Amino acid sequence: MRGHGRGGLGRGGRFGGGRGFGGRGFGGRGNFGDEGFARGRKLSSDELQLIIEALLHEQPAHGYELIRRLEERSGGFYKPSPGMIYPALTYLEDASLASVSQDGNRKLYALTEAGTAHFEANREEAERILDMLTRIGARMAEVRDALAGVDDLDPTLGNEFHEARRALKRALLSRRGCDAGEMKRIVGILRQAAADILGSTPRSSD
Repeated sequence: MRGHGRGGLGRGGRFGGGRGFGGRGFGGRGNFGDEGFARGRKLSSDELQLIIEALLHEQPAHGYELIRRLEERSGGFYKPSPGMIYPALTYLEDASLASVSQDGNRKLYALTEAGTAHFEANREEAERILDMLTRIGARMAEVRDALAGVDDLDPTLGNEFHEARRALKRALLSRRGCDAGEMKRIVGILRQAAADILGSTPRSSD
């Protein structure tokens, strides 16, 4: 069995130094965190494996269920493909960190005792990554909310007001699918605009 003590799964990514499986919404490498998101980087293989451990620690799951749970937790920002999830699960199984059983015609993955121990040793890092995904998803939701209801505004507000709102909608739509750094910039602009309208100080964008 490959080594998998605290801080490393034995290959790849942030803990091991090799390539990562990554996922939609990132791009590049480096430590995972605010600066990493600003550069729009990918999850490394070890980071992906670690958050899979975190999800399996909550409950056993099928591969596609893990994809769905990551997509939901990140508000649609991060949805790893089957080609990312299943190699990560295979590695965890090979390293005796996860077990697999048949559940009908699907494979059900669960943490082994060794996998639970590895997760507990790296729980803080796993929770930090998942928290960051949740926060990015919340920022994306703010942008989606800004697009809602544009055509339902009171017509007495005047054409100039409606044109300004439509221009904002077009601008936001043009940035659909942008990376995390650009999303953070857009959220900052929207928060500042809202604060200017209300005559208040904008909340921190973390």
